[in-house]
Amino acid sequence: MPPYGAVIPYNATRQNAGHSLEQRLQYLEDRVEIQDLMVRYGLGQDLHENGDNDVLEQWDSVFAPAARRLLGGRRRAPEGHPLQGPRRGDARPDGSMSGLLKWQHFQGFSTVDIDGDRTVTRTQHLHTHKGDTDGQGWNLIQTGFLVDRLERRAEGWRIAHRTLEIIWMGTFATV
Repeated sequence: MPPYGAVIPYNATRQNAGHSLEQRLQYLEDRVEIQDLMVRYGLGQDLHENGDNDVLEQWDSVFAPAARRLLGGRRRAPEGHPLQGPRRGDARPDGSMSGLLKWQHFQGFSTVDIDGDRTVTRTQHLHTHKGDTDGQGWNLIQTGFLVDRLERRAEGWRIAHRTLEIIWMGTFATV
């Protein structure tokens, strides 16, 4: 397995060379489950608009309990997340996104390097947020990578550790 955070030189043919059909099918099943996990992360935030704002609820099906503790348990978003972002007024102690008016989180396909019950993934992201501070509208756009160490658990694959690598982030006023 490559060092955590390294660029993952992935090649499915090489990774599956010499493996049985059953092992190759298990690999494909794991990749689909891992991709679904990444989609649940983004949807878990995007489906909580229009009032309920419990952005962390969906994360129960994404993060391992120890990772949730690293993220501040159920009380705050991870460091580097826009909820902890450049406008501290956006963060809410209960983990809600109620300081934001609208948002959407796009995740790309992940590179996946599976080693037994562990894997390291690297997923491109584009996250957008619209807010308002003292009557002044603003937009926040963030691009980068989610670099995750996942573990297979009884309930399925879960993120055990996440590093957010920001390529660029910008806030600009709306008119």
